[in-house]
Amino acid sequence: MQLTPPRLRAALLAAASLTLVAAVLPPPTPLGLGDRLFPELGNPGYDVLSYDLSFTYKDNRTPLDAVTVIAARSLEPLERINLDFTHGTVASAEVNGEPARFESAGEDLVLTPARAVASGAPLHITVRHTSDPRGAADGGWVPTEDGLAMANQADAAHRVFPGNDHPSDKAFFTFRITAPEGLTAVANGVPAAPALRRGAATTWTYRTVHPMATELAQVSIGHSAVVHRTGPHGLPLRDVVPAADRERLEPWLKKTPGHVAWMEERVGRYPFENYGVLIARAKTGFELETQTLSLFENALFSGPGYPEWYVESVMVHELAHQWFGDSVTPRTWSDLWLNEGHATWYEALYADGLGKYSLERRMREAYQRSDQWRAAGGPPAAPKPAPPGEKVGLFRPVVYDGSALILYALRQEIGVQAFDRVERRWVAEHRDATAGTADFVRLASQEAGRDLGAFLEPWLYGTTTPAMPGHPEWGGPKRV
Repeated sequence: MQLTPPRLRAALLAAASLTLVAAVLPPPTPLGLGDRLFPELGNPGYDVLSYDLSFTYKDNRTPLDAVTVIAARSLEPLERINLDFTHGTVASAEVNGEPARFESAGEDLVLTPARAVASGAPLHITVRHTSDPRGAADGGWVPTEDGLAMANQADAAHRVFPGNDHPSDKAFFTFRITAPEGLTAVANGVPAAPALRRGAATTWTYRTVHPMATELAQVSIGHSAVVHRTGPHGLPLRDVVPAADRERLEPWLKKTPGHVAWMEERVGRYPFENYGVLIARAKTGFELETQTLSLFENALFSGPGYPEWYVESVMVHELAHQWFGDSVTPRTWSDLWLNEGHATWYEALYADGLGKYSLERRMREAYQRSDQWRAAGGPPAAPKPAPPGEKVGLFRPVVYDGSALILYALRQEIGVQAFDRVERRWVAEHRDATAGTADFVRLASQEAGRDLGAFLEPWLYGTTTPAMPGHPEWGGPKRV
């Protein structure tokens, strides 16, 4: 008789176990957290603690070779593990060091581990896959003139890497990016190791110091200049711009320290390890508050028809998101108004301070349009889902100026001092966490010294806009 070596015997037993488990389980199905706007986004049963993402870049038209390593904790017994992932090819998967079967179901990657995972047990998942930059209209990778950047909001991070793609599950990130000679790679966070050159390629490693939602991940690869300076109280500032545009963009880049100081005067200390702007030669149609490194189109700073005060106010909008949306992350996508309403509020307040576009004028104009916005996009705290095939269709006027209007009404109702206390407490008490609309109403009520539920309910959920406190001369909004 021939004895089977111990390691081979263990592998055969694992394979037999995997076959047995797979044989008794029903076909895999996509799961989700039941988010009202993205019901199949996110996955139940586990909490991600960290992602370790490795990307090897060739050019911006070729899929990147990638490895995603996830450290998580199970919240219930798991015979299968669903990850959000699409637009890539999986080569292999492991769960807790053993090979796992993998299948696709909708936009989920479904893993069947060799043995079921007990509730409360650690999960260590490794997926070797490709990450495809083609098809950028749906989000994820954004091809630039000389490389790539990321735009994952709202539901596109899983077009780049497998994970739990919902803002309620924040985690720490490590990025390892390998690119050919002559290119520079930058990501969220701070360098975790010196750049390592091997032959004609270099690997950069970055790590976040604070947890982050998947939709806020950022990786930039290109012929870039990385510009360093210091902000208030020694805050490291790091801008990433096309190398050829470095000098032309300097007048804009040097404004950031003043913008940070302006925001800190109103809401408190900047919440992260560093900040900067990523200016890309790409056509996105939007700017994006990726954590610690906000993404901007180059055309904003060079295109015709953009006055200086407007560009600055947009820069402040994305900076404000670092507090509102990045540090304090929405618990569900229906809480998006807390992100965009606040960023728009500080954008408008900054423009008002420049004497270019008064806050009261902007809010009155928003008030006159508010009913039309609500009819088209739903109430601010219960927006309508995006139309099929329109990934950014959720980002309508009602979640911008229509939501800033709620903050204006709140300030009118409770006074400037109480409103300022609400803003500071909100970002301090929910720092590095998630929070929702009910949390905001509760906190505002505490600072006002009375229950504001009845006042805020129609502002948040009404199909028509309530009367504006302190402005009887505004009359009612234009009805549709």
